[in-house]
Formats: sequence, C-alpha cells, structure tokens
Amino acid sequence: MADKEKAKKQVPLRLSATLYEELSRWAEDEFRSVNGQIEYLLTEAVRRRKKSKSREEDA
Repeated sequence: MADKEKAKKQVPLRLSATLYEELSRWAEDEFRSVNGQIEYLLTEAVRRRKKSKSREEDA
C-alpha cells in the first residue's frame, strides 16, 4: 500500500481564473504550491468523508 500512496496520478483540471487566484492566495498563506494546496484540500475532504461515514455506520 505504501507504493500505491507514493504513486502520483496526473489529472488535468480546469478551474476558473477566480477560483485559481483564490487557491493561489490560500496556498501562499500556507506556504504550499497551488498543486500542493489542491492535494491537501482533497485529502482532507476524503478523510472527513470517511470519518463521517464511519460515524453513520456506528449509529
């Protein structure tokens, strides 16, 4: 699994200029690249989704 996590997929992504500028400013505030910021945000969203799904299953 470690190899799978390290492997990176390239995904073409189209963003509006406005959204890109917002992400760029946010990334700069957190000392990340825009790509790094997008990856961080997606990782957090998936983590939160998994966490909320496990809570639903426990209920």
